[in-house]
Amino acid sequence: MKDCKIAFLGGGNMALSLIGGLIADGFSPDHIHVADPDSSRLETIRANYAIQTHTDNISAIKDCQVVVAAVKPQQLQHVVKQCSPHWQSSMMLISIAAGIRLSDIARWLEYLNAAIVRSMPNTPALVQAGATALYANEFVSTQQQELAESILRAVGLTLWVQNEEQINAVTALSGSGPAYFFLVMEAMEAAAVDLGLDQETAKLLCLQTAFGAAKMALESKDSTALLRQKVTSPGGTTERAIHELEDGGLRGLFENALIAAALRSRELATQLGEDHA
Repeated sequence: MKDCKIAFLGGGNMALSLIGGLIADGFSPDHIHVADPDSSRLETIRANYAIQTHTDNISAIKDCQVVVAAVKPQQLQHVVKQCSPHWQSSMMLISIAAGIRLSDIARWLEYLNAAIVRSMPNTPALVQAGATALYANEFVSTQQQELAESILRAVGLTLWVQNEEQINAVTALSGSGPAYFFLVMEAMEAAAVDLGLDQETAKLLCLQTAFGAAKMALESKDSTALLRQKVTSPGGTTERAIHELEDGGLRGLFENALIAAALRSRELATQLGEDHA
C-alpha cells in the first residue's frame, strides 16, 4: 500500500483527516497528491503535511493508482466528468460523497468497467474516531479492496456491506448518527441545568458519561440491551428514568428517525444521479 500514489480531489476537512491518518500510519507524503481550486488553502496544506498539491484535478491524478473523490455530492459529477478522458484501467476511485450510486459514477466516468468503491464515513473521522462502511463494484480486485479499507481505516473503524442498498441504512445510522447523539447530550445537559447544575459541570459530566458508555459497549462482549439491564437496578433511579423514556415512545421515535433518514438518502441518490451540464 505504501508504494502506491493517492490523489485526493478536494482539500476539505475529511480529506485532510484521511491524509493526516495515512501519514501517521507511515504513508509517504511524497506519494499523496491533493487538488483544490483554493491556492491559499493549498499553501496551508503543503505547509502542514508536505504533500504534493495541485490547483487542477487532472495533474493530481496523473500516475496515481487511487483517486479519492472528497468533494461535495453536488460537485462530484463535474469532477468525475473532468477526469474521464484521463482515466486509466489501473485506477480505483473511492467516493466519499454521500448519496451517489456507483452506476452513476461509472456513467459519468464513461468507463463502465472502472473499479469504484463507495464509502460512507461520518464526522468523527475528523478526530480519528470515525465509522465507515464501504461497498465495491465487481471490478474492484481483492487487493484494491484491501487498499481502500486501509485508507479509510486511517480515521477509524471500517466494514464492508453486502449490497449498495445497505449504504442508505448506514447513512441513517452512522452517517447521521453523530447528530442524534449530540441532540441527546444537548437535552441531557439542559435537563441537568434545570435540576441545578451549572452549564460547564452538566456538559463535562454528560460528555464523559457518553464517552464512558460507548467505551464500555465497545470493549464488552455483552449486547447493549444487557449492558443497560446491568446498570438498571430494580426500584432504583435508573429504572425510573428508563420507564419515562420508554413510556414516551423513545424506541419508536428513533425507528421513525432512521427510516426517514434512509428514505431521504434514497431520494438524494436519485436526484444527485441525474445528468446535468
